[in-house]
Amino acid sequence: MVDIHCHILPGLDDGSDNIEESVRMARLAADGGTTAIIVTPHSNIPDSFQNYCGEQYIEAFTRFESRLRDENIPLRIYPGHEIFASGDIASLIKERKLFTLCNSDYLLIEFAFRESPETAYRKLRELVSEGFVPVVAHPERYAFVADDDYAPLRMKDMGCLIQVNKGSLKGSFGRSAYMISHSLIRHRFADFVASDAHSPYMRTPYLADAHSIITDITSADYADRVLNVNPSKILKNEKII
Repeated sequence: MVDIHCHILPGLDDGSDNIEESVRMARLAADGGTTAIIVTPHSNIPDSFQNYCGEQYIEAFTRFESRLRDENIPLRIYPGHEIFASGDIASLIKERKLFTLCNSDYLLIEFAFRESPETAYRKLRELVSEGFVPVVAHPERYAFVADDDYAPLRMKDMGCLIQVNKGSLKGSFGRSAYMISHSLIRHRFADFVASDAHSPYMRTPYLADAHSIITDITSADYADRVLNVNPSKILKNEKII
């Protein structure tokens, strides 16, 4: 499996606190069948985590990659960001301050949980017009999705893809996120399921349980699609249909 949303780089955001936690997370991921992770620290958040690409990001990435080799953990990592929807994202990507997912046309975008639908859709249209494919992180947690049954279809129609959190499927973010995430899976609207892992203790990167839940709701083939087939296409920058 390939995890496209994981806060495993140490010391950059509210995810892993240090390299030892990152190593524990990596072991959990590998034990759960994950072979590759796109690391996605929070970024572009005003007055909070900006994490623009620079010396700190590169040092954390290369040091962690080296530890994975030293520890013989069978896990590959690739660069990325979870990009908060503020400012001129397209320009920041072109200036190499923000990473798309594995330097592909796909980018992971998040919104404030109470973001207005007008603002969210405007930002998504802007990114699509710039040639990017927005992957909307955990839409099941946003108010504008909870308030509109057609929101997932609206996002898909404008050229976006949908990433559901493992934790939402398990009920970790409340009943609303649980119900919406299960509906997205049941109707096969989700293009990806990812860990959105933040630690080796809670919200972990172990994805085998997510595969089982999705298989129970739909099928093993669909679980493979959202946990492996589609995420693997991002690594190759291939079109996802």
